[in-house]
Amino acid sequence: GRRTQLLKGLPATSTVEENSAAGVSVYNFNVTVSPLASEGVAVLPIIINSNPLTEAFDIESKGGLEFRVITTGNPVLDYETMPKSFDLQIFVEDDATGRTDLNILTIQVTDKNEHPVFQGNMAIQTVMIYVLEGTPPKYIYQVDAADPENAELKYSLLPATAPFSIRESGAIFSTKEFDYEKDPHCYFLNITVTDPDGLNSTKTLNINIININDEKPYFTTKQRIYRIPEEQRPGTIVANITAKDPDDEDSPSKLFYSIQSSDRYFSINPVTGVLQVAGRIDRDALPLRLHPNISLLVRVEDSPSSDRASEMQITIVIDDLNDNPPECNPSAFRKEANENTTAGIFLIDLRNYCKDIDVDPSNNQFSFTGLSGFGSNNFALESTMSGRLVMTGTINLENPANPRVEVYTLAVRVQDIARPNYSSKYPFYISFDNIIYIYIRIKPVNEFFPVFHNLSYEFSVSEITKVGSSIGRVRATDKDWPPNVITYSIVAGAGTRDYTNIFWISPTKGDVWILARLDYETTQKHIFTVQASDQEKSTTASVTVNVLEVNDEEPVCSPNFFSLQIPVNLSVGTNINGFRIECQDRDSDPRSFRYFINEGNENSHFIFSPTAGSNRSHLILASRFDYESGLDTNWIYNLRVHITDDNLISSRGKTTHLIKTGTVTLSIRVIPNPITTTTTTPAVTIVTRRENVYSPSAWYVPFVITLGSLLLLALLGYLGLLLLALLRTRCPPAAKARGAPLFNFTFCASSQTMTKLNTVFDGEARDPVTGRMYEFNTRSGARRWKKNDEPPMLAMQVTSRATENSGQGMDRAEAPSKKEKRKELTAATKSAAKPSAGKSETSGQAGLRLQKKEESEDGGLSSPA
Repeated sequence: GRRTQLLKGLPATSTVEENSAAGVSVYNFNVTVSPLASEGVAVLPIIINSNPLTEAFDIESKGGLEFRVITTGNPVLDYETMPKSFDLQIFVEDDATGRTDLNILTIQVTDKNEHPVFQGNMAIQTVMIYVLEGTPPKYIYQVDAADPENAELKYSLLPATAPFSIRESGAIFSTKEFDYEKDPHCYFLNITVTDPDGLNSTKTLNINIININDEKPYFTTKQRIYRIPEEQRPGTIVANITAKDPDDEDSPSKLFYSIQSSDRYFSINPVTGVLQVAGRIDRDALPLRLHPNISLLVRVEDSPSSDRASEMQITIVIDDLNDNPPECNPSAFRKEANENTTAGIFLIDLRNYCKDIDVDPSNNQFSFTGLSGFGSNNFALESTMSGRLVMTGTINLENPANPRVEVYTLAVRVQDIARPNYSSKYPFYISFDNIIYIYIRIKPVNEFFPVFHNLSYEFSVSEITKVGSSIGRVRATDKDWPPNVITYSIVAGAGTRDYTNIFWISPTKGDVWILARLDYETTQKHIFTVQASDQEKSTTASVTVNVLEVNDEEPVCSPNFFSLQIPVNLSVGTNINGFRIECQDRDSDPRSFRYFINEGNENSHFIFSPTAGSNRSHLILASRFDYESGLDTNWIYNLRVHITDDNLISSRGKTTHLIKTGTVTLSIRVIPNPITTTTTTPAVTIVTRRENVYSPSAWYVPFVITLGSLLLLALLGYLGLLLLALLRTRCPPAAKARGAPLFNFTFCASSQTMTKLNTVFDGEARDPVTGRMYEFNTRSGARRWKKNDEPPMLAMQVTSRATENSGQGMDRAEAPSKKEKRKELTAATKSAAKPSAGKSETSGQAGLRLQKKEESEDGGLSSPA
């Protein structure tokens, strides 16, 4: 069992440089084996453990029994972040003798000077820095770098001629104020960081100079005076104003032009600088009649409302033309005349509204000619010089021969009498004239009353029609032209005692709508009056709404809720407590009712008689109760009775597909046999029984118990594994060869206490003769009088038995049989049934309180039945 020295050269200490690549040799050693070994070693040298744990090293063969420890490169050794020393446990086994050897190789990681490393954005990309022109010298960027050996670093910047400097902290500053129009727009700086041994790293920093708007634009147009004739069309180009902005270099300037002086004749395109005519230029009107020269102050700026702008004044001279025709103000007239107006009525004198502003008197004479337009034959001018317009006929809009035109559009030509005579520059003659438009509206006269299409209207509507439904339409027309707008309204009726307005009529369409629920049982017919009005004249019509009967009323029964108590031995066929229900339905025959129990009738103990054909029915016991065999377990029956009005034996001549259902709720409590009987006074015994049942609301209790048990078992298993591993590590190999146990284990048995609970009394009731309360056991029938002011308890007898076994609880052979338990229960019942005058609390009551406390701790699984 002695360990043999198989590893030659171990234990030992070696070194390896950080950042070594995979496959770098760290240490060489040999293995010496027995001469009897046929295949060398059974187990090649391996690293079975390392401290700290790592996979950075491995063993490879150099040939024969020579081996070396090499780096794996996974992970790469780092002097700054990883341990600086590793202890490798190397294991080998001799094939011939089975002997083993285990030695430790200590590897020291040595530091290597590494290049400085840039950090932050500079480590992953070329950093772009933007500097506005005009910015004074200031800090612009912080270079962040670190040395793996935490050495102090130095920063440098190239080219040295660049207007930038770098501090010892790596902060970069600009050294001048940049001008985008004069200086380079971009600088590339090589930032170098160097450690004390001269190792360095370099990154590029790109600095861009951003142009800002800091130069004023200037005009390139030299002309300052322009001439144009008057009356040029809007949009006529007068001049093209141009300018440039030094900030835009050779690219097209984005300038904005505007006219600063107040002027209504010209406008300038804010982008192109084109000056155009914007409005009519009349040389003969003021102020151009006195001052024909127009001065404009043109402004150019590089952005709207900027202070970088230049201004230029230009003058536009307006040349006069002989261009003024007669003018009428207004040029359009609107007049009204009632239909059926007598012929010869004077309408308007046009001369009062027309004039010629030409200065020469020979040019301000004019005449009225050419009366035209649709329907102009109904009108005429008295003379060409007077301009008086009169009606020549009578217009009736309702006359079928009339085109029913309400507005007549007439045109009258107004022109100069003298022809304009231009100079030799204009060797042609132009006759100026003007057109006057006259709009004559024939005002309709309301001559006719609205007329309904029917003298009266009748609608039939089901009583279950939804509120808000349209039930019909009334229509009225008017012979007047144009047709008058007719509005509808309800002027009488349409209401009841309960509702002021049951119906509503659409004012424009005449649709009749329901505003409230119709009820045939209350009102079978509604009559109201509707009115059609054209704002001046109105007429009325009668509307009758017949309400159609529908089965929409539910049966109403009395009583709709009742509580009953019956003895458990009530005879089958008995009318329970003489109970009956009486039902009424406002729209159904008394023989139309049908009765059935929808819920709560377990084992079909109850029926109603008759089941159909009557508005009265009795509650009958249909089958006896059987609690002894366990068929019945419920002592309280909550019956939900449905009463429908769909009985087909109804004598009503009209049937409907609608069925309405009424509901009655009955609570029936079954009373067990009382403790005493009497032949003179019948009574009902109320029995209260309590059972321990599972409550669905406490579902989490078994879940928490199960989860806790699983966690406890897992913890015990884990502790057992740790104990087994500890024993194996302390067990020498020689003991295994001899086959003798190393340790003797002693298992200690724990004792458990069993508690047997025998329930004695599980119910209480009041004796109908004496009025005293008594307690009873539902299984054995044992009873005892209950002391005054003593709350109902469940008696329990607690017995304890201590057993010792192998840790698994009480043996099956020792458990009491069911027969023995029943005997003990009966004996305990008899002893507990005798009241004790000297004790305020029985042992069973104390046990009950103990049980209640345990149940509350277990999650509250107890609930009274």
